[in-house]
Amino acid sequence: MEKKNKKVIVISGPTASGKTNLSIQMAKYFKGEIINADSVQFYQKFDIGSAKISEEEKKNVPHHLLSIIHPEGCYNIYDFQKAVRKLLTNIKIAFLVGGSGLYIKSALFDYELSYQNDCQKKDETILTINEMLQIIQKKDPNLILDTKNSRRVISAYKRLNEKTLRSQQKGKNIALFDILFIYLDIERDVLKQRIISRLDNMLKCGFIEEVLYLMKHHPLSNLNIIGYKEIKLFIEKKISLKKAKEFIIRNTLRYAKRQKTWFTNQVVDLKVINALSYDLEKKVIDLILNFLKKE
Repeated sequence: MEKKNKKVIVISGPTASGKTNLSIQMAKYFKGEIINADSVQFYQKFDIGSAKISEEEKKNVPHHLLSIIHPEGCYNIYDFQKAVRKLLTNIKIAFLVGGSGLYIKSALFDYELSYQNDCQKKDETILTINEMLQIIQKKDPNLILDTKNSRRVISAYKRLNEKTLRSQQKGKNIALFDILFIYLDIERDVLKQRIISRLDNMLKCGFIEEVLYLMKHHPLSNLNIIGYKEIKLFIEKKISLKKAKEFIIRNTLRYAKRQKTWFTNQVVDLKVINALSYDLEKKVIDLILNFLKKE
């Protein structure tokens, strides 16, 4: 495979923007395959809280990198980069779908990564996550980092002593593939209502029980994730369920804002489409058709 000539379609957007459903429709239409790019959905048992797609919802569309790692295991950006590049050698039309922007870009651009175990256990770390963040922001203020993901914060902290700061590393804007970046945008008020509705449905489907199971059977799993950490605080009787829901909604909206900022700043030719467009499918089909025809 000549990488630069290999076409890859990325569909991203905030939680509850409809990217999962859209990607399935597009994969069916173009007879493609979907590669998961949601960093929580790599892990087994993190199902309800991550809105992981069910077997029925897949509608016979091949999916990759879902539930591939033990709940207490580690799957870092290096593992993802390696797996995606290998998958792309065998997939004719690939859809990379999810909101983990740094993972997506590291796989499709000339990021030089060396293997490191980024999943240090909390008791092995002298500093707190917030203390690490303060040091990172002081030493490498230009680094764009998902501050809510403890694994990424620990990884960034461990790499501060490298000769070249991560924000200065070369190759980050050199694409290895021919990429169509589609980003589903959605008005904040509508997104908030969708998040509230999705959260209510998650709770009805057993989200609290899922977190309880992880706490009991997989105590070393990373629950410092939006949704999981707030429900954990409720289970530990540190906050009420009402407060947990408020925190989840607030934190999800904040994360959605950071996601949009990241993609806008990091992707030059980003195709931003209104997720509420009445002709959304037609718009995306036309975009993809033109992209696939392009030499």
